[in-house]
Amino acid sequence: MAGIVKTSINLSMIPKDKIIIGKKGKYLPIAITVNDEPDQFGNQGPVIVDQSKEEREAKAPKTYLGNCKVVWTNGKFPDVIPFEKSQGQAQNVQPIQPANEDVPF
Repeated sequence: MAGIVKTSINLSMIPKDKIIIGKKGKYLPIAITVNDEPDQFGNQGPVIVDQSKEEREAKAPKTYLGNCKVVWTNGKFPDVIPFEKSQGQAQNVQPIQPANEDVPF
């Protein structure tokens, strides 16, 4: 698929304990859902802080950061790309310690 999805996120909603410090910077794992139909505001899905398997199974509340809109597509959606656990997750990373800052980075 070729496509462009635009979004903006509310930086004040980022939970500092979810920020990961990697070798090349600080990262926040997010998930973007693209729905088939837009909502009443024209958004096509939410942007949330990604949850662990345990959080999903426990039905923990999601942290919503914003919404997204698909602004261009060639009409195809990609298949899921299989990956090994070690490829899909950052290695040697640690969560950042919460600080008393307005912006977490």
